[in-house]
Amino acid sequence: MATRWPSLLLLLLLLLLSASASISILVAAQAGDEAALRAFKAAAISGGHGDMLPSWNSTSVLGFCSWEGVRCGARHRRVVALSLPSYGLIGTLSPAIGNLTFLRTLNLSSNWFQGNIPESIGRLQPAPWAYPAELGRKLTSLRGLSLLNNSFTGAIPATLSNMSSLYYLGLSRNQLEGPIPPEIGSLAGLQVLRLYSNNLSGVLPHSLYNLSLLQEFTAGKNSLSGTIPTNIGDGLPNIEFLNFGENQFRGTIPPSLSNLSALTTIHLASNSFSGHVTPTLGRLKGLVYLSLAYNKLEANVTEGWEFITVLTNCSQLQHLMLASNSFSGELPSSIANLSTTLQHLYLGDNMISGFIPSNIGNLIGLEILMIASTSISGVIPESIGQLKNMAELSLYNTSLSGLIPSSLGNLTQLNKLLAYYGNLEGPIPASFGNLKNMFVLDLSTNRLNGSIPKEEISCLAKYLTVLETASRWNGCCWTRTCLRADIVGLQDLYLAHNNLSGSIPTCLQNLTTLLNLDLSSNGLQGEVPKGGVFGNGMNLSIDGNDELCGGTPQLHLAPCSMLAPEKKKRHLSKSLMITLTSISALVFSVSVVSFIQLIHKKLRKKHESQLISTTEEQYDRVSYYALSNGTNGFSEANLLGQGSYGMVCKCTLYGTTVAVKVFNTQQSRTIRSFVAECEALRRVRHRCLVKIITCCSSTNHQGQEFKALVFEFMPNGSLNDWLHRDSNTLAQTNTLSLEQRLNIAVDIMDALDYLHNHCQPTIIHCDLKPSNILLTQGMSARVGDFGISRILPESASTTLQNSTSTTGIRGTIGYVAPEYGECSFISSQGDVYSLGILLLEMFTGRSPTDEMFNDSLDLHKFSENALPEKIWDIVDPTIWMHIDAYNSSIRSEIQNYLVSVVSLGISCSKKQPRDRILIEDAAIEMHVIRDSYLKFARSLLVEHGGATTTHSDFPQQ
Repeated sequence: MATRWPSLLLLLLLLLLSASASISILVAAQAGDEAALRAFKAAAISGGHGDMLPSWNSTSVLGFCSWEGVRCGARHRRVVALSLPSYGLIGTLSPAIGNLTFLRTLNLSSNWFQGNIPESIGRLQPAPWAYPAELGRKLTSLRGLSLLNNSFTGAIPATLSNMSSLYYLGLSRNQLEGPIPPEIGSLAGLQVLRLYSNNLSGVLPHSLYNLSLLQEFTAGKNSLSGTIPTNIGDGLPNIEFLNFGENQFRGTIPPSLSNLSALTTIHLASNSFSGHVTPTLGRLKGLVYLSLAYNKLEANVTEGWEFITVLTNCSQLQHLMLASNSFSGELPSSIANLSTTLQHLYLGDNMISGFIPSNIGNLIGLEILMIASTSISGVIPESIGQLKNMAELSLYNTSLSGLIPSSLGNLTQLNKLLAYYGNLEGPIPASFGNLKNMFVLDLSTNRLNGSIPKEEISCLAKYLTVLETASRWNGCCWTRTCLRADIVGLQDLYLAHNNLSGSIPTCLQNLTTLLNLDLSSNGLQGEVPKGGVFGNGMNLSIDGNDELCGGTPQLHLAPCSMLAPEKKKRHLSKSLMITLTSISALVFSVSVVSFIQLIHKKLRKKHESQLISTTEEQYDRVSYYALSNGTNGFSEANLLGQGSYGMVCKCTLYGTTVAVKVFNTQQSRTIRSFVAECEALRRVRHRCLVKIITCCSSTNHQGQEFKALVFEFMPNGSLNDWLHRDSNTLAQTNTLSLEQRLNIAVDIMDALDYLHNHCQPTIIHCDLKPSNILLTQGMSARVGDFGISRILPESASTTLQNSTSTTGIRGTIGYVAPEYGECSFISSQGDVYSLGILLLEMFTGRSPTDEMFNDSLDLHKFSENALPEKIWDIVDPTIWMHIDAYNSSIRSEIQNYLVSVVSLGISCSKKQPRDRILIEDAAIEMHVIRDSYLKFARSLLVEHGGATTTHSDFPQQ
């Protein structure tokens, strides 16, 4: 027995030594984890924007395992998860992250990381050693990696393929470039692969199609090319979500795609796919979302539409996007047999003909129906009134005719009805009074007639913002329309160029939110109200209504008591305010020269009519002498601005103040500028564009050529005047509040979105800058100066809309897009760049040509470097004159809005055109920022009892 003790003691000693060695290894490993975390933090906050991870400074007994975003294993106390999404980290990703060998989950999404993804991440795989079983579990590799929504650049590291247990890989919304490494296809356990919105190029590696467990594959919004393999259906048996949209794929959509029976989402929009849509898609019983828009897919009278019929087998289909392809021939009636679960149906911008199926009402789940810009004809089916969930109905720019069905009044959820540029006729149905959620109604340029029903305007939704009804409505008795003040959101009301009659309802003056009212060129009679929008006349247009009288003195109308009945008969065509806006509503396709000749012809005809009274001649003869007299010989006292084109003068024209832009005809390029501006402005009609009244093409008193444009007068000058006033005279009353800047930004973006996407053909402004943004009495923005604008051919691409090649830089230094300096083609994204610089200037107060900027620093980099914590260092200090900057809760909330809007400016002004956000997306984002801010501001007003001041965003405490 005694002889066994030495053996037992020896065994015990060996066990103790083993345990001690293992503990030593563990302690060393834990120290390595802590060192790796500290290196990670040092690199992650290298931008110097404060300590976003203060808990990592603690000396808790739990050590680094208690740090925010860090999770350790229960036994071995090693880091198994690092999760810091949306923490505002703005540095680089340290290679030391690869030393966290127990890491299973890494989530750093939605930060501001820059630089490359380090190769060391590929070391996060099973280690070549393990602890004794009694001290810990066996090492495992990283299972989830999320780095999405950062600013990583460079290539995707091929070493990621070493993470053999990876099931989630998220790299979306970065700036990664180059090809996708084929080695990614060796991650056999991968279930989710997200590469959306980068700069990836090349073809998709075939190895990716062998990922048998893959359920989601998103590679949209890159520069990937090539074709989809014809045998794609042989792999990816578990794929549910497939997104290859917004790339450069070509070829046909392979029929074998239907073999992927688990598919619920197919997004192939914005590529160059061609040929017919394969009918085999009808086999995908679980298909929910199918987007094939913006391709070159075809169908015609004889073949190609079969896929619609077979899609009726997809009983769960909710979204079908087919817009902007080469579909022609008659719309198949089987489209009305699609699933009742269908919510969105987009068919616009095709060559589709035929009728809307009479049984379209079967699609009871529809929320959005878009058949605009097609050759569809016939009547709007009565059954459309069965679509009770309909929110948006777009039928504009078609050949639809006949009456508007009264059943449309059943669509009580409808908030947008666009049916302009058609052949609709007859009256507006009285049932429209039921559309209590309507906020956009545009029936302009049809052949409507009759009276506006009493219920039409009085019962439309209180959030109505735009009512454009420039059709031919006859014999309307306004005294019955009873516009009520409970339409609290009404901002813009356009009823010009109709045959409206009766008096102007006095209740219009009670609409406190009404900013712009255009009732010109109708047959209105009687006294003009004096309150509300009628009070100053700045945003009011009532010309072309010969029997109106009274109103405020600024309107220069005859007193109602002096307007004799026999004189009323002579007021058949008093006003010759020929606006380019109204001309665009005509079927009119003459040159600018012909347009100017038309003006002179009408002036001569009017002159011969011998209507000589001052009242009758208002705007009748806009000659050189009228403009010269109204500006006191274009004196310096009336000078509003001057540039290479000529000058702008304040002018009193028959008692009304206008602005006259006089062109320097001694320079040939200014003549081209005059023609370009005429050609552009005659095509546009939008509340956020400067309104032109008329033009003058004549000779001056010396017999020299004289050309001028007459615009509405903007009493608050240009945006440049407000942004860059003398700092020594700053006062709260002559600086812009945050709310005003947000509203101005929304107006500018709406105008640009209209010019690029809703104006036919597209117009590129080419010179967007603060001096070309004018401000109304109510501080709304109007985009002006189209002197170097370009009208693009209708065949131009929607993303890179080319016109003729540029000849030198088009625009103003500091605002002009970088690619224009390299003789690139004019594009919509060039305007977006200028918009981004303008946006940054609005909120920083710094011009892009400020002397502080040099080759290594510009306004874009200056703003980008400040996000997010240094936003206070760059914001225009005059903003704080309007708010309580010392209230920490308000200051914190304001920071979020400032970061959002500056980030949007940075997204617009990126160097490469393809990296810039699209204007339609920017406009939506700007609306969201502004609306959210207004909601926040209103909540503060309620909190403080509604106290406020004229120019303050918030009450002072």
